[in-house]
Amino acid sequence: MVANRLPVDRVEGEDGELLWRRSPGGLVTAIAPVMQESDGAWVGWHGATGEELPPFENENIHLIPVPLDDEDFELYYEGFSNSTLWPLYHDVIVPPEFHRTWWDNYKKVNKRFADATAKVANKGATVWVQDYQLQLVPKLLRELRPDLRIGFFNHIPFPSPEIFSQLPWRRQILEGLAGADLVGFQRTADASNFLRSMRRYTDRTVKGSWAIPPAHLDGSASTRNICRAEAHPISIDTAQVAELAHDPEIIARAKQIRKELGNPKTVLLGVDRLDYTKGLRHRLKAYGELLADGELVVGQTCLVQVASPSRENVERYAQLRDQVELMVGSLNGEHDTMGHTAVRYLHHSYPLREMIALYLAADIMLVTALRDGMNLVAKEFVAAHTDNSGMLVLSEFAGAADQLTQSVLVNPHDIDGMKSGILRAVHMDPLESSRRMRRMRRHLKEHDVARWSDTFLTALSQPLPVDTLV
Repeated sequence: MVANRLPVDRVEGEDGELLWRRSPGGLVTAIAPVMQESDGAWVGWHGATGEELPPFENENIHLIPVPLDDEDFELYYEGFSNSTLWPLYHDVIVPPEFHRTWWDNYKKVNKRFADATAKVANKGATVWVQDYQLQLVPKLLRELRPDLRIGFFNHIPFPSPEIFSQLPWRRQILEGLAGADLVGFQRTADASNFLRSMRRYTDRTVKGSWAIPPAHLDGSASTRNICRAEAHPISIDTAQVAELAHDPEIIARAKQIRKELGNPKTVLLGVDRLDYTKGLRHRLKAYGELLADGELVVGQTCLVQVASPSRENVERYAQLRDQVELMVGSLNGEHDTMGHTAVRYLHHSYPLREMIALYLAADIMLVTALRDGMNLVAKEFVAAHTDNSGMLVLSEFAGAADQLTQSVLVNPHDIDGMKSGILRAVHMDPLESSRRMRRMRRHLKEHDVARWSDTFLTALSQPLPVDTLV
């Protein structure tokens, strides 16, 4: 496994000693058991700059720390990864920045990850590279270790060729990804965008889901240079969420949350990183207009908005925080009563148990992203409502919309349409909402995160149908 971060967080023990604790999150949950069974290694940054650590073991996984200094963090991570690629891949919601110094550092850090991986991987090993921070690693690793089977998974959207064309280094990125045997995406549309860009901006021939280098067409190149692109949508640990939803302490906490909110008839919930891709301003605008129109009434309805801190050193994110907090303050100032608030705004991160309690306390979940790779929060909300209560209002631009088709789908750019969608969910007949939630929960049971990892790794292990590609 090769990812920007190792699957552990540093914690301090009772005696001040350095300890490591497994990180939360679906990726770690899905992959850790596979790696423990196969004597796997995880290559990644340990989270602190200017510090080099030797390899170490944690829960039977061999961890290979890759060092980053302050300049790497600024140029590779905050710069090229999160101020160039992130906005570009999210449909240029804000303008991406293109700086050659960022690109040079991105190349340098990707080479460092590839070198560390090549050094530790056994002969013929399977290597799975994760996400947009490491898009050059597959090719670099292929050149260093042609014996490896390499997969890559892109957790965020992949833009259309017209948007991707803005990137000055578009060809290098595509060739970097094409070093993988299999490139996985959240949605079929993302895989299609990738293949269309391959056809337009590289010299590869695209046949179906395959991107074939020109040397292979005349029979002189190794078949391992062929790249395949497919949709493999990520999911959640459905059983774990359902189990927590039956925990008496969490159920009691959910009731306490509703009581603290004044026991409104309807609790709306938003849970997002504070990111411009999440559509927070659009959501607040639609909710505010529903209050102003009298369609929703404070006291009967409350919106709980969790906005987890994110990339606070990046100017765009600091601006967004100011804008969101100004909107929340304006809504509360206009609509609050002495006993009730319109928006309960929480700029915190919460552990999973508290998040499950919030899901159970809510009647309607609002996921109104302007662009999102998947959005696992939407899936967690559905999985937590084991009694099939509640309803999900989901942006059609989130990857989860392809699977959770029984939700109330909305276009977050259409404020009137989003208002109608919210009201539809609020007033939906309980029998209809129960039927919809049941179907979505059934899908999540069958397509959990373990199935995602198993399906991807099975596809990666399949031999190439060489005869049909020549």
